[in-house]
Amino acid sequence: MRKSKILARIRAGQPAKIAFMGHFLPPFIAFAADSGYDGIWLDLEHRAMEQREVQALMAFFHLYDLDCMVRPPTREKARLYRYLEDGAAGLMIPHVSDAETVRKLTASVKFPPLGDRGIEGKGLEANYGLDLPPSGNRNTFAEHANQETFLAVQLETPQAVASINEIAAVPGLDGVFIGPADLALRMQYEKDPQPYRSTLEKVATAAKANGIAWGALPRSTEELAEFAALGAQYWVWGTDIQFLRAGLKQAGSELDEILKS
Repeated sequence: MRKSKILARIRAGQPAKIAFMGHFLPPFIAFAADSGYDGIWLDLEHRAMEQREVQALMAFFHLYDLDCMVRPPTREKARLYRYLEDGAAGLMIPHVSDAETVRKLTASVKFPPLGDRGIEGKGLEANYGLDLPPSGNRNTFAEHANQETFLAVQLETPQAVASINEIAAVPGLDGVFIGPADLALRMQYEKDPQPYRSTLEKVATAAKANGIAWGALPRSTEELAEFAALGAQYWVWGTDIQFLRAGLKQAGSELDEILKS
């Protein structure tokens, strides 16, 4: 059974390099692996994909030995752990604002004793059952899944930031991630909005105190460096849309230059 590259980096005290993808682009997975990335954040919250498309992408993730961190469009228990069964290395759940929600999520995606996930062991996660012992005993599989799949949640409300110490302390949670756009949208309606830098520091302190990773979406390499200085270990940089747009703009400019001459 496959081991998580993102978790390996974090456990070694290193940052994990993560790209961002929202479209069905198998070559993007190959190129990310070739470029030294540890994983890709697959956005299914704002981008629609059929389940069979997701399963097909998972095969490419395993082919190129790259983590897939799914941001799902649901919190329904069986659908969440089905992403793991289909081969995802981890889940990034959006819009989580309190510790009780984290406890419910942990129960959904972790096997006992951490949670109450249903067990099957015949998906890509366990090499379609080929990696199970001949006896059919699934204890080793459950232990491996708890160790090598991860749960992270996005903090996107003032309430989430205010509850960060309780959220970060929930057993079975592996990481927290600041959603800057949603957070900024909501912070502006607060009577006393917290500066973004203070939010970063508060989240970084809570994550460190509880031995979990944290990150945020940077708007520039300078901001990414700021996150790194505060101890962020989820380094998300490079999106499919960004590369497609930049590449086409460059190609279009090159064509225009030739036409001018």
